Amino acid sequence: MWGASLGAVVLAGASGAWVAGVFKPGAKPPAAAAQAAGKEGKDGKHGKDGKKPETPLEFAAREVVQPVVARLPVVVEFSGPLVAPQTATVRARASGTLLALNVAEGSRVVAGQVIGRIELADLASRVAERSAMLESARAALAQAERTHASNESLAAQKFISPNALESSAAALATARAQLNAAQASLDTTRVGLRDATLVAPIAGIVAKRHAVPGEKLSVEQQVLSIVDLARLELAGSVGTHEVSRIAPGLAVQVQVEGMDKPVAGRVARIAPAAEAGTRSIGVTIELANPQERLRAGQYALARATLNDEAERLTLPDSAVGSTSGQDHVWVIENGTLARRAVTLGRRDPRAGRVEVLQGVTPASQVLAARFDNLREGAKASVAAAKGSGTAAAVASAAASAPLVK
Repeated sequence: MWGASLGAVVLAGASGAWVAGVFKPGAKPPAAAAQAAGKEGKDGKHGKDGKKPETPLEFAAREVVQPVVARLPVVVEFSGPLVAPQTATVRARASGTLLALNVAEGSRVVAGQVIGRIELADLASRVAERSAMLESARAALAQAERTHASNESLAAQKFISPNALESSAAALATARAQLNAAQASLDTTRVGLRDATLVAPIAGIVAKRHAVPGEKLSVEQQVLSIVDLARLELAGSVGTHEVSRIAPGLAVQVQVEGMDKPVAGRVARIAPAAEAGTRSIGVTIELANPQERLRAGQYALARATLNDEAERLTLPDSAVGSTSGQDHVWVIENGTLARRAVTLGRRDPRAGRVEVLQGVTPASQVLAARFDNLREGAKASVAAAKGSGTAAAVASAAASAPLVK
């Protein structure tokens, strides 16, 4: 009975303690151990509240930027197919059968070159007929002149009356008029005969043949088309708020499909009025093509850069996030993270910068990239440039690199 009670007694000594009837040197009684453990939980490594202390985020210098005052030029784009303004269509100016066509698609011609011939059998017979009529009128005029000369001699001798002389003069005038009419009729017919020859009106390249030899042609029927590729144009449009900043002669860069590098062009013409319904102004871009590397019909995209007249506070595009339609940035203020709503203005996609109208100042420290898991009020700092690679990597990993959408 007494021994059993002793088994449950714990005796404490100066250098140990009896626990469950066994003396353990250096051990503390259970109550003291529990008390010590509780004290460690309050004042030890986990802090007074039992939670692990927060690790401050440290960002590399390249991950933090300050707003920069810069100019953001506006880029206006035009797109569409290239067209050749110097284009001519050869038409049949008289009806007949196409005897020959000496060129094909892609053939190069010069102005005035004979490119085909039309058979005009009916017109040739009419030329012969008009020629015969002209000879007849010429003979009639000669006869009228001789008769009138004889009548003048008779009238001088009083052998004929004055009325007979006047009739003779009228007959002479009529004969002259008939001769002139016959000559004009022959000339008109011969003009039609010259139309039997097809001539290139401009220098260029044959774009398309609309008829083949042996085909019966009617008046004004298309025979072939010729284009001059030395100069091409691209038609585009701009808004009414931008047209005042565009002037003829403005340089543009034109990217043509199939070409590795853009081609230089310039604004040639600007329409005087806006198009109904769209409120846009037509603009024509001119491209010099002396080597004829470009072809009409190729799709092209032209970019005109309009200089910015004002200086603007800007940030990289990557620094701006959006939540529920509200743009924001993360800044480091007084050693803590803060999210600031911003109002954006003009963008420059080529430079990757955006204008900030409200929300930051030139002295603000803004995170240059968008991170997940950032918490407002968290401790944060910018690592020194020297030897900050490891610390910055730890901070970036803690903040999580995936972008916020």
